Amino acid sequence: MIVRLGYVAMSMLVNNASPSKTMTATNFAKVEDREAAIRKLERIAGENIHNTLRLLKHNRAYEIEMYRMSSRLIPLIGHEMLKEWNPIPELRDVFSELGTYAKEHRMRLSFHPDHFTVLSTPRKDVLANSFADLDRHVQMLEAMGLDESAKCNIHIGGAYGNKETAAKRFIDNFLSMPERIRRRITLENDDKTFNALETLEVCEDVGVPMVLDLHHHDVNPCGESAEALWPRIAETWRLETEQADLSVSEEQAPLPPKIHVSSPKSDKDVRSHADYVDASRLMDFLRAIAPLTPRLDIMLEAKRKDEALLQLMESVRNEPGITVLTQASFEM
Repeated sequence: MIVRLGYVAMSMLVNNASPSKTMTATNFAKVEDREAAIRKLERIAGENIHNTLRLLKHNRAYEIEMYRMSSRLIPLIGHEMLKEWNPIPELRDVFSELGTYAKEHRMRLSFHPDHFTVLSTPRKDVLANSFADLDRHVQMLEAMGLDESAKCNIHIGGAYGNKETAAKRFIDNFLSMPERIRRRITLENDDKTFNALETLEVCEDVGVPMVLDLHHHDVNPCGESAEALWPRIAETWRLETEQADLSVSEEQAPLPPKIHVSSPKSDKDVRSHADYVDASRLMDFLRAIAPLTPRLDIMLEAKRKDEALLQLMESVRNEPGITVLTQASFEM
């Protein structure tokens, strides 16, 4: 099994390269010239996208081929003060440059829309905002020229007093979205509500890949081990590859399953993420699934980002049966 590692949004090693610089709504409202304020937002967004490209170049130097982009590339987009504002067409050139670089260097990019993007909600206003947010994320991926291998990962959402009803509502709402959005979605088990088995069942119902979060599974168990669920989870990715039109090379296809990995911050705070990743829990899981899994991509959700990735590679290097392939990948 070949394993690639990636990290989320910010780099601990690159200075002054935030991809999520912003302007507060309060400061926006203070600007008397609304058009000037909007132009400023667009300049900040352009800088965030440029910094994302800087991070991709940093990633290439470290042979990191997986990266989750910030969902805050465009400040205040979707805010009630700016409901009609869509700067994505204005930013098409910088988005295209970013996507071209990612494609040229075979980087797998993704988004993880914020927690307020919830399709299980009974509230029409929240649902409308969730639809709009997913559409904006997909528009950005389209502006980058990325195919359907670039995904938006979300959770099912809240139970609202009845988990079975909420799951059905999610399915109905999900299936009502345009296909171009549905084709970009992956679902992840969460740490409090929808566990891995429940999330897997929804994935199978709507036909989308499941991103297994090992940390969430440990703090919100379902009665079955992650290893036992893995064949069904992996199958959701196999079906995705069969159905998708992905412009990937033969050595990259099929699209590898992706999992999320992090470690508890402490014994008292088991849900929060630690700075680094404890390799032992991960390696036990990887050894169990290796015979069934030719390739696997792992998104690290450690607080120390790319620094944690490099530290994990150092830990893995000392494990038996491991061959280090690059600075961010190994074979077992």
